[in-house]
Amino acid sequence: MNDLHAPIIVTALFGREDQAWFDAQRRAHFPPERNVLDAHCTMFHHLAPELAAELRQRLSALTRGQSAPQARIGGLMNLGKGVAYRIESPELESIRAELADAFATMLIPQDRAGWRPHVTIQNKVEPAVAKTLHATLSSTFTPRAVKVAGLASWWYRGGPWEALSRHMFA
Repeated sequence: MNDLHAPIIVTALFGREDQAWFDAQRRAHFPPERNVLDAHCTMFHHLAPELAAELRQRLSALTRGQSAPQARIGGLMNLGKGVAYRIESPELESIRAELADAFATMLIPQDRAGWRPHVTIQNKVEPAVAKTLHATLSSTFTPRAVKVAGLASWWYRGGPWEALSRHMFA
């Protein structure tokens, strides 16, 4: 599939230590045969490929010379067939809202719906397995800060994502 047909995904990038921690959580709890991506916080699931140039410009403008948004892991989410860490960051939500406004007429329903920032560490398991992991992790959970290092865009061609652009905060 060429770039003219590949949708674009947008994610927040975490600092090295936080990314390593999220990835370790994902390796520990995600079904191995389905764990083909690093841990990530998706901001948009499907932007039209023709938006690539404008998206790169907007992501660059939102990050260049800007301080990283404050963020924290605020809790756990039971996804029914998986578990995620809920990310709390009013600043990141504001960035996402600005991009959603800019691309409002081209958003798919999933991206028009309310955004619940999170990092999935388990998915596609039986609900009882997810419920058990959620309870286990919740029993010792304490909120903690995470570093949002930047924003990235990715081509989606049906398999692992291919990097399109990375934009780091100051």
